[in-house]
Amino acid sequence: MQYRQEILQTAFSDALELFKLHWDEVALNKDFIDLNPDYDSYHQHEQNDNLKIFTAREDGKLVGYFAVIVTYSLHYCDHKFATNDVIFMHKDHRKGMAGIKLIKFAMECLAEDGVSVLMMNTKVHRPYDAVLKRLKFDHIENVYSKRLI
Repeated sequence: MQYRQEILQTAFSDALELFKLHWDEVALNKDFIDLNPDYDSYHQHEQNDNLKIFTAREDGKLVGYFAVIVTYSLHYCDHKFATNDVIFMHKDHRKGMAGIKLIKFAMECLAEDGVSVLMMNTKVHRPYDAVLKRLKFDHIENVYSKRLI
């Protein structure tokens, strides 16, 4: 397995098949929210050096991705925080350490870029809390959502 930091142009086109698998597995409210990534916004975040994309490839084929948005904290302006946007590993590659190695690789790259804190969220119905606990993440808050329209 090869772990890389990649640019949007390369990773996005290779990830289209995985996006659909990811959406099928974890998305809620599929009856009214379709998968429709905003490529232009992703591109703008990348141009502003706020989007970081990390990939897992086996023999060149994309099998996992992890993207974060990096910003200075509004509360702690002398620190950069990275918040996960998406993380996914193809189900055929979830056994073993592939997912953990992807996150560890990303953490090393982010630390080299001066990121102080990595924030991770998980889906209640598809948690990977055990992975985050193994990596010594702290459980710091819960998020709730409600359909409004």
